[in-house]
Amino acid sequence: MVSASREVALPTYAVTIGPGAIDTIGDLVARLAPAHRVAILTDSNVGPVYADRVREQLARDSRVSVLMIPAGEAHKTRETWASLTDELLASGHGRDTTIVALGGGVVGDLAGFVAATFMRGVPYLQVPTSLLAMIDASVGGKTGVDTPAGKNLVGAFHQPVAVVADTSTLETLPAEHLRAGLAEAIKHGVIADADYFDSVVATASCLDEPHAARDLPIDLVARSVEIKADVVSRDEREGGIRKILNFGHTIGHAVELLSDFTLLHGFAVGIGMVYESILAERMGVATAGTAARVHEAVLAAGLPVARPDRIAIDDVVRATHGDKKARAGQAEYALPARIGQMVASDRGWSLPASDALVREILA
Repeated sequence: MVSASREVALPTYAVTIGPGAIDTIGDLVARLAPAHRVAILTDSNVGPVYADRVREQLARDSRVSVLMIPAGEAHKTRETWASLTDELLASGHGRDTTIVALGGGVVGDLAGFVAATFMRGVPYLQVPTSLLAMIDASVGGKTGVDTPAGKNLVGAFHQPVAVVADTSTLETLPAEHLRAGLAEAIKHGVIADADYFDSVVATASCLDEPHAARDLPIDLVARSVEIKADVVSRDEREGGIRKILNFGHTIGHAVELLSDFTLLHGFAVGIGMVYESILAERMGVATAGTAARVHEAVLAAGLPVARPDRIAIDDVVRATHGDKKARAGQAEYALPARIGQMVASDRGWSLPASDALVREILA
């Protein structure tokens, strides 16, 4: 039974948010993506805790396989994608297959890419179990894998049939993963809602209290989903306004890659938002004080605010050139005009910045 739940509607699917939502998966698959075979794709952290609970619901109507990968961003690769698709083929899965992505952002991205490419595309359901995945990664239909050149450089747009965010799963999440998730919530506040930004900062101060995950407001998760859903519904394939969702990610992805993925994604995005908000002020597109407020918010969430010393400035700049947002070999940045508003359409929603200025800011 789902209590105190919220639903956010996108043009082609809905996001259900609330404790106990995981127990609706069987009915959702039967209604939205009935299949002869169902494959639950999960990882070594989440699978042992939740896979049996999901499989029992699905086994009423379908034959169910559970495919488990090692946990961590380092395994979101083409090699893992190939092994999963080979395993699906070897176990007899065909076009009458539905995939359930059960896990955090890595599992969601990878399982979505498997669903987008297996038999030229099969339905899938997102079941995010981390805060970052609930409020960001599971919504919008971006799927993909990392390569040695950068994050998410191989992938596809493939929308799920539904997203089920069971907030009770956050109670098994390590505290650092809660903090990493708040990075994306801070981002949503910066790009679209100053009042929400303030509420996220206030929530961040409570993360050290007992039962912080249990007490996390469902409205916080829902508002982030609403913000991302609104942007994505206007620009599904990132040709325009969807670029604003990349705030903090150009430098953030570079730092994450150069850390060999030892930095959690949210930690890297926090670092990226600090640097990129400074960049916005230095380029004259952000009001004075914007960077300071972003810096304070990232600190309040317990996230790092600077690149690790072991990561060289020139390596960061070089890595930004390989980012999928780069154009003509030059990195582009989605930049805030102020808290709650991004540099707008007359500037293309993202701006190029000189390497010299980026180096100066990183120093």
